[in-house]
Amino acid sequence: MAIAMQLTLSLCSLMTFVFLSLTQNPILVDSKTLESDIEVLRSIRQSINPHTIPSSSFLHSWSFNIDPCDAPGTHFLGILCNIPDNNSSSRITAINLEEDGLEGFLPPSLGNLTELTLLNLRKNKFHGKIPDSIVRMTKMTRLLLSENSLSGGIPHGFRGLKRLEVIDLSHNRLSGSIPAAISNIRSLIHLRLSYNKFSGRIPDLTGLWQLNTMDLSSNQLFGNLPEVPNNLVSLLLGGNLLSGHISTLNGLRHLRLLDLTHNRFSGPINQAILALPEIRNINISANRFTRIDVMRMSNRPSQLHAIEAQNNQIRGRLPINLITYQNLSHVNLGHNLFHGKIPVEYGDRVSKGYWRSLFLDYNMLQGNVPAGFIHSSIKGSLAHNCLNCRRSIPICPGRQRSPAECVRALL
Repeated sequence: MAIAMQLTLSLCSLMTFVFLSLTQNPILVDSKTLESDIEVLRSIRQSINPHTIPSSSFLHSWSFNIDPCDAPGTHFLGILCNIPDNNSSSRITAINLEEDGLEGFLPPSLGNLTELTLLNLRKNKFHGKIPDSIVRMTKMTRLLLSENSLSGGIPHGFRGLKRLEVIDLSHNRLSGSIPAAISNIRSLIHLRLSYNKFSGRIPDLTGLWQLNTMDLSSNQLFGNLPEVPNNLVSLLLGGNLLSGHISTLNGLRHLRLLDLTHNRFSGPINQAILALPEIRNINISANRFTRIDVMRMSNRPSQLHAIEAQNNQIRGRLPINLITYQNLSHVNLGHNLFHGKIPVEYGDRVSKGYWRSLFLDYNMLQGNVPAGFIHSSIKGSLAHNCLNCRRSIPICPGRQRSPAECVRALL
């Protein structure tokens, strides 16, 4: 009797141990997903502060009692798998936890997901470094880690990720130089590294012949502007310490958006840039340009919609040829050193509604305001010039310069 009771108690203890083991470390007896992939998912879950996982998040649906690649629709949200035809294991091919409210770090084992094509962790609170193991994910086409708090540099060996089409590491705390080896990722279409702490010179990226978007704005990059890929559509370099001329941009025949604001570029804004066949928006404000050359476009099509060149040191008379850009509607030449009269033709563009905003404030312009401005409700300003600008004219509110200032300007 006593022996039977002891055996019963021992059996119960053994069953309890097995139950607790399975609860704390679940084992998938018939797992269809490669075990090493499951381990990476576990490490991702464990690397995140559990208090930051809201019940509505995709990560909250990750239950490791279920196979990730064989889970019903309410489990393992944000995960995609490839399901092989043969008896080989399924692999994780995509992770999408964008804007999931997560706070944590990227585990070193992340690189074991060697079949991953998409990693999207944007708009979370991940911190720490991008693990070096990421360079083993050679099938990845989209790496989206923007709007986190990641630090350190771009891992060495990025050149091996030859299938990458999109790299978005913007809005983090990354530092160091931009690796020249990125130029070996010939499939790259979008490169976004803005709002970080990258420093040094922009490397030669001309080998990226498919590159459509290059956004390196709001970093600490310095030096002259190098040659850039010929097929760029958007080039965003504002908020750096770049200097020298910008003539290297003359041949970008597909460029639509150019932003060079808040740098130290100097010399002329040459006419070839304004005449690029696809250019729509040019913002070259807050630099040290001294001249603007504008080509006459009467017999040539132009897509230019807006030019912003305020806060420079541009001298001379207002460029009359701007009126030949038929699609131009927004002009900002304020805070420069322009002098002379406002061309009467500017008034014609305003009165006919072609120009919807015009800022010429803080220059040294003289004379009467063109008649076309008088009854127009155009958005803009002519303040702080030497104009005969009645306050009843909508574009005239704001003081003009004092007579003494205007006399000194003429000397």
